Amino acid sequence: MIHRRHALGLLAAATILPSRSFANVSYQRSEFREDLRKRFFDLGTEGTFVGYKIEDYLIIASDKVRSGEGKLPASTFKIPNALIALESGVVQDPDKDVFKWDGTTRSIEAWNRDHTLRSALAVSAFPVFQEIARRIGEEQMKKYVDIIDYGNRDIGGGIDQFWVSGNLRIDPVQQIDFLDRLRRGVLPVGKRSQQLVCDILPVTKVGDAVIRAKTGLTDKEHGSLGWLVGWAEKGTDVTVFAMNMDCKTQAQIDARMSVTQQCLTDIVAL
Repeated sequence: MIHRRHALGLLAAATILPSRSFANVSYQRSEFREDLRKRFFDLGTEGTFVGYKIEDYLIIASDKVRSGEGKLPASTFKIPNALIALESGVVQDPDKDVFKWDGTTRSIEAWNRDHTLRSALAVSAFPVFQEIARRIGEEQMKKYVDIIDYGNRDIGGGIDQFWVSGNLRIDPVQQIDFLDRLRRGVLPVGKRSQQLVCDILPVTKVGDAVIRAKTGLTDKEHGSLGWLVGWAEKGTDVTVFAMNMDCKTQAQIDARMSVTQQCLTDIVAL
């Protein structure tokens, strides 16, 4: 029997990431959809969307190239950062452990207060996750990034900034692979840590569906890249997804959730 991660890897190898060599993939299903690509064109930008419909072992992607290109994860790394914080004991309780505001006033008002892990993730409080990364330390961070097999696993570039300006890179299929293992609780770390991270992921309700997802955005110096990664639940159907696009304007930054919802609707995941 092929387990889900193997199926995902086979699909990625056969269709989206031809550089990854796997055999016996003819029975797997995949689709490329030009209408998904048009969603980014309509916004005046370029991007990619990949959805993994887990019950069907089906990957649906907007393209064959960008969907396999590694990019800085930006704030989507807050998901594994939170997981590693819990697993390493840097955070014991995501609702009770408090990270005190350092008193520095920043442009995002929601960052200028004390935070728990849950509230910090909800507002994507960069200073809090920098402090978390420093407390985890380079040795433990490297160990856990290797254990969970996250992206290219390269944390070079500074312990408190490698995910926004350093060497870490991840592509959409790798994002989906990590998120699907997290969602199912099969990462090689504690079940409790995985369950807690799933619980604190920001939630958006769309009709009778629920989206659990995290945004990401690099600065202009690093390409103004916008991410949204997570999964959509509609009844018993689950679709894990990753979207990234070039965000040169505020309108494009603001459209990360709406364009993802459009793509999810296009593939009948919402």
